Amino acid sequence: MVNPLITFLQQHQPIPEEDKEIIASYFLPKTFKEGEYLFKGGKICQEMFFICSGILRIIVINDKGVEVTGFFVKENYLCTLLKSFNNQLPADEGIRAATDTEVLAITRTRLLALYRELPYMNELIDRITYQRLLDKIQIRNAYLGQDSATRYKLFMEQEPDIALRVPLKDIASYLEITPQSLSRIRKQRY
Repeated sequence: MVNPLITFLQQHQPIPEEDKEIIASYFLPKTFKEGEYLFKGGKICQEMFFICSGILRIIVINDKGVEVTGFFVKENYLCTLLKSFNNQLPADEGIRAATDTEVLAITRTRLLALYRELPYMNELIDRITYQRLLDKIQIRNAYLGQDSATRYKLFMEQEPDIALRVPLKDIASYLEITPQSLSRIRKQRY
Protein backbone atom coordinates (compact mmCIF):
# COMPACT_ATOMS: atom_id res chain seq x y z
CA MET A 1 0.00 0.00 0.00
CA VAL A 2 1.23 3.49 -0.82
CA ASN A 3 1.74 5.58 2.31
CA PRO A 4 -0.10 8.90 1.85
CA LEU A 5 2.41 10.66 4.11
CA ILE A 6 5.33 9.64 1.91
CA THR A 7 3.40 10.70 -1.20
CA PHE A 8 2.74 14.07 0.45
CA LEU A 9 6.37 14.57 1.47
CA GLN A 10 7.57 13.68 -2.03
CA GLN A 11 5.46 16.52 -3.43
CA HIS A 12 7.84 18.84 -1.57
CA GLN A 13 11.13 16.97 -1.93
CA PRO A 14 12.31 13.60 -3.28
CA ILE A 15 12.55 10.99 -0.52
CA PRO A 16 15.25 8.33 -0.92
CA GLU A 17 13.74 4.85 -1.21
CA GLU A 18 15.66 3.59 1.84
CA ASP A 19 14.23 6.44 4.00
CA LYS A 20 10.54 5.84 3.23
CA GLU A 21 10.17 2.93 5.63
CA ILE A 22 12.14 4.75 8.33
CA ILE A 23 9.87 7.80 8.11
CA ALA A 24 6.70 5.70 8.11
CA SER A 25 7.88 3.75 11.18
CA TYR A 26 7.86 6.91 13.32
CA PHE A 27 4.15 7.62 12.70
CA LEU A 28 1.28 5.72 14.30
CA PRO A 29 -2.19 5.40 12.74
CA LYS A 30 -5.11 6.74 14.79
CA THR A 31 -8.81 7.22 14.09
CA PHE A 32 -11.22 9.76 15.56
CA LYS A 33 -14.98 10.05 15.29
CA GLU A 34 -16.63 13.35 14.38
CA GLY A 35 -16.56 15.61 17.43
CA GLU A 36 -13.74 13.81 19.25
CA TYR A 37 -10.78 15.80 20.51
CA LEU A 38 -7.32 14.98 19.22
CA PHE A 39 -6.00 17.58 21.64
CA LYS A 40 -7.75 19.68 24.29
CA GLY A 41 -6.40 23.13 25.11
CA GLY A 42 -4.77 24.04 28.40
CA LYS A 43 -1.86 21.61 28.01
CA ILE A 44 1.23 21.36 25.85
CA CYS A 45 0.48 19.89 22.42
CA GLN A 46 2.81 16.90 22.05
CA GLU A 47 1.60 15.46 18.73
CA MET A 48 1.63 16.35 15.06
CA PHE A 49 -0.91 14.71 12.77
CA PHE A 50 -0.88 13.94 9.07
CA ILE A 51 -4.49 13.70 7.90
CA CYS A 52 -5.09 10.63 5.71
CA SER A 53 -8.86 11.11 5.54
CA GLY A 54 -11.27 13.53 7.15
CA ILE A 55 -11.19 17.12 8.34
CA LEU A 56 -9.90 18.58 11.60
CA ARG A 57 -10.87 21.85 13.25
CA ILE A 58 -8.55 24.12 15.19
CA ILE A 59 -10.82 25.46 17.93
CA VAL A 60 -10.66 27.98 20.74
CA ILE A 61 -13.10 28.85 23.51
CA ASN A 62 -14.04 32.54 23.27
CA ASP A 63 -14.58 34.90 26.23
CA LYS A 64 -18.27 33.83 26.35
CA GLY A 65 -17.28 30.18 26.78
CA VAL A 66 -18.35 29.27 23.24
CA GLU A 67 -16.24 27.00 21.04
CA VAL A 68 -15.14 28.85 17.90
CA THR A 69 -13.57 27.31 14.78
CA GLY A 70 -10.30 29.05 13.94
CA PHE A 71 -9.43 26.91 10.96
CA PHE A 72 -10.16 23.69 9.10
CA VAL A 73 -7.41 21.27 8.05
CA LYS A 74 -8.16 18.58 5.48
CA GLU A 75 -6.54 15.51 3.96
CA ASN A 76 -2.91 15.59 2.93
CA TYR A 77 -1.89 18.26 5.40
CA LEU A 78 0.03 18.25 8.65
CA CYS A 79 -1.79 19.59 11.70
CA THR A 80 -0.56 20.59 15.13
CA LEU A 81 -0.66 23.64 17.37
CA LEU A 82 2.70 24.88 16.19
CA LYS A 83 3.54 27.39 18.93
CA SER A 84 2.72 24.89 21.67
CA PHE A 85 4.35 21.95 19.87
CA ASN A 86 7.59 23.77 18.98
CA ASN A 87 8.02 25.91 22.10
CA GLN A 88 6.51 23.47 24.61
CA LEU A 89 4.00 26.03 25.87
CA PRO A 90 0.40 25.36 26.94
CA ALA A 91 -2.07 25.98 24.12
CA ASP A 92 -5.37 27.84 24.36
CA GLU A 93 -6.54 26.11 21.18
CA GLY A 94 -7.66 22.54 20.70
CA ILE A 95 -7.87 20.13 17.76
CA ARG A 96 -11.15 18.37 17.12
CA ALA A 97 -12.39 16.03 14.39
CA ALA A 98 -14.92 17.86 12.18
CA THR A 99 -15.63 14.54 10.40
CA ASP A 100 -14.60 10.95 11.05
CA THR A 101 -10.85 11.17 10.57
CA GLU A 102 -7.86 8.90 10.07
CA VAL A 103 -4.44 10.34 10.86
CA LEU A 104 -0.84 9.33 11.17
CA ALA A 105 0.41 10.76 14.47
CA ILE A 106 3.91 11.49 15.69
CA THR A 107 4.89 12.75 19.12
CA ARG A 108 7.37 15.58 19.48
CA THR A 109 9.87 13.15 21.04
CA ARG A 110 9.60 10.77 18.09
CA LEU A 111 9.79 13.65 15.59
CA LEU A 112 13.02 14.88 17.18
CA ALA A 113 14.37 11.30 16.99
CA LEU A 114 13.40 11.20 13.29
CA TYR A 115 15.27 14.49 12.77
CA ARG A 116 18.38 12.96 14.38
CA GLU A 117 18.14 9.88 12.13
CA LEU A 118 17.26 11.82 8.94
CA PRO A 119 18.41 15.45 9.46
CA TYR A 120 16.92 16.69 6.16
CA MET A 121 13.44 15.96 7.54
CA ASN A 122 13.72 18.91 9.95
CA GLU A 123 14.13 21.44 7.14
CA LEU A 124 11.45 19.69 5.06
CA ILE A 125 8.82 19.73 7.83
CA ASP A 126 9.71 23.35 8.71
CA ARG A 127 9.33 24.40 5.08
CA ILE A 128 5.96 22.63 4.76
CA THR A 129 4.57 24.10 7.99
CA TYR A 130 5.82 27.59 7.09
CA GLN A 131 4.12 27.43 3.68
CA ARG A 132 0.90 26.20 5.26
CA LEU A 133 1.02 29.05 7.76
CA LEU A 134 1.33 31.55 4.89
CA ASP A 135 -1.61 29.86 3.12
CA LYS A 136 -3.76 30.09 6.27
CA ILE A 137 -2.98 33.80 6.67
CA GLN A 138 -3.87 34.47 3.03
CA ILE A 139 -7.19 32.61 3.37
CA ARG A 140 -8.13 34.41 6.60
CA ASN A 141 -7.12 37.81 5.21
CA ALA A 142 -9.50 37.31 2.28
CA TYR A 143 -12.40 37.45 4.77
CA LEU A 144 -11.32 40.70 6.46
CA GLY A 145 -13.75 43.55 5.97
CA GLN A 146 -16.24 41.38 4.08
CA ASP A 147 -19.91 41.06 4.98
CA SER A 148 -21.17 37.64 6.04
CA ALA A 149 -22.66 36.78 2.61
CA THR A 150 -19.35 37.58 0.91
CA ARG A 151 -17.39 35.55 3.50
CA TYR A 152 -19.64 32.56 2.82
CA LYS A 153 -19.25 32.98 -0.96
CA LEU A 154 -15.44 33.13 -0.58
CA PHE A 155 -15.48 30.05 1.66
CA MET A 156 -17.53 28.14 -0.92
CA GLU A 157 -15.05 29.14 -3.64
CA GLN A 158 -11.87 28.48 -1.63
CA GLU A 159 -12.90 25.38 0.30
CA PRO A 160 -15.87 23.72 -1.47
CA ASP A 161 -14.79 20.21 -0.41
CA ILE A 162 -14.77 21.24 3.26
CA ALA A 163 -18.07 23.12 2.93
CA LEU A 164 -19.83 19.97 1.76
CA ARG A 165 -18.46 17.75 4.53
CA VAL A 166 -18.54 19.64 7.84
CA PRO A 167 -21.56 20.64 9.94
CA LEU A 168 -23.07 24.06 9.13
CA LYS A 169 -22.63 25.19 12.75
CA ASP A 170 -18.85 24.75 12.33
CA ILE A 171 -18.86 26.76 9.09
CA ALA A 172 -20.87 29.51 10.79
CA SER A 173 -18.41 29.54 13.68
CA TYR A 174 -15.45 29.74 11.29
CA LEU A 175 -17.03 32.60 9.30
CA GLU A 176 -18.00 34.39 12.54
CA ILE A 177 -21.71 34.45 11.79
CA THR A 178 -24.66 32.87 13.56
CA PRO A 179 -26.06 29.57 12.25
CA GLN A 180 -29.36 31.40 11.63
CA SER A 181 -27.64 34.04 9.47
CA LEU A 182 -25.81 31.31 7.55
CA SER A 183 -29.10 29.52 6.95
CA ARG A 184 -30.64 32.74 5.54
CA ILE A 185 -27.60 33.36 3.32
CA ARG A 186 -27.75 29.81 1.98
CA LYS A 187 -31.49 30.13 1.20
CA GLN A 188 -30.89 33.38 -0.70
CA ARG A 189 -28.04 31.92 -2.75
CA TYR A 190 -29.49 28.50 -3.61
